[in-house]
Amino acid sequence: MLKIGTALRIGTVHVDPPLVLAPMAGVTDRDFRLLVRRIGGVGLVTMEFISSRGLVNGEKRIVDLMHFSEEERPISIQIYGSDADTMASAAREVERRGSDVCDINMGCPANKILKGCAGAALMRDLKAAEKIIVAVRRAISIPLTVKFRLGLDDDRRNYLELGRVCEANGVDAVALHARTARQKFSGEAEWRQIAELKEVLSIPVIGNGDVNTPEDAVRMLGQTGCDGVMVGRGATRNPWLFRQIATRLSDGEISQPSWEQRRDLILDHFRTVIEREERKMAFYKLKNFTGLYSKGLPNGLSLRRQIHGLPHPESFLEAIERFFEDLIPRAA
Repeated sequence: MLKIGTALRIGTVHVDPPLVLAPMAGVTDRDFRLLVRRIGGVGLVTMEFISSRGLVNGEKRIVDLMHFSEEERPISIQIYGSDADTMASAAREVERRGSDVCDINMGCPANKILKGCAGAALMRDLKAAEKIIVAVRRAISIPLTVKFRLGLDDDRRNYLELGRVCEANGVDAVALHARTARQKFSGEAEWRQIAELKEVLSIPVIGNGDVNTPEDAVRMLGQTGCDGVMVGRGATRNPWLFRQIATRLSDGEISQPSWEQRRDLILDHFRTVIEREERKMAFYKLKNFTGLYSKGLPNGLSLRRQIHGLPHPESFLEAIERFFEDLIPRAA
């Protein structure tokens, strides 16, 4: 049985257990980060990525995303952009606001980000990527990490080169999503490439991609030798996943949440969203999270179809209640 040894160390920050909540736009907001943190098992949570230009310009929507609580620590704030000076200024603001870690996004495959020459587009120009890394490293004293992919596509896989650039310029750890940008989230993550990156670098390597069960995490650690595991979409379908992985790694007995526990978690989360968000944003988040939470649930497709016709945010609570009323008796 593979067990957790020492905690993952990112510069001065100890990540124990070595399990990281991945940054996901529209998902890893304050409410979801706190939800996962309170369930337990996660060593580091990461904020949804932040526009460096929006942060430097003081855009209210961007600044509002930056709020976090002491309960979330340790926390990493991920920034993206294409201009080295702007990224450095944004990183200073990340440090000023008390983040434990600053992360640079060099892996986002979204077309909007790629068109702005940010995210995974930086893998097209490693000199530009290096310029950003150097500027950010000089700007801050807190630990710095970089998250990237295998490359833009199969013909341009340069993750080893980018990893070396990171290490040579003072990056404290890297995270590799083992897919190309062109793949986005399709196909299977190629974990053997995580192992190759680990062999090349002396700084910590965090593996990311296709960790949906505790057994997946164990296999990734065993097959790649990576120093930590980053979980994204798997945690949206099962927010208990980090606790289950930590339990599995420490030889404990894994428990599965009951249908009642799933219902209560969703309802509590949704009530918080309704209380905190204005109507339009509440609608967006409730639709998004209903889609995520219902994946893999019996008859989850019917719930996802229902949400398009719901008249107001409170109706999501009613829909969830009805959905589980039908589900719980069948599970009993």
